[in-house]
Amino acid sequence: MTEPDVAGLQRRLADFAAARHWQPFHTPKNLVSALSVEASELLEIFQWLTPEQSHRVMDDPDRAHRVTDEVADVLAYLLQLCQVLGVDPLAALSAKIDRNELGPVGG
Repeated sequence: MTEPDVAGLQRRLADFAAARHWQPFHTPKNLVSALSVEASELLEIFQWLTPEQSHRVMDDPDRAHRVTDEVADVLAYLLQLCQVLGVDPLAALSAKIDRNELGPVGG
């Protein structure tokens, strides 16, 4: 089995959506909305944890499974959004890091 790559994952997600005839619903607005919901579901796992508890969240198998699933959901919607908008997520992140490194520290 080969290591997954961004383009390959985007193809799999597009194929999955196409098989279910979901493309008409995968508008930028809907994908951003879904991304927000999934990010909120990830936040919910951490909502009332202390900072120390949050560092140990992956020690609990049930919570670890929930975190992993929500991270996957967030990434899936983000990759689908990038594909619909024609954004290369790795290039966008690299460019953002470059800009941040040039900017003021702590600002």
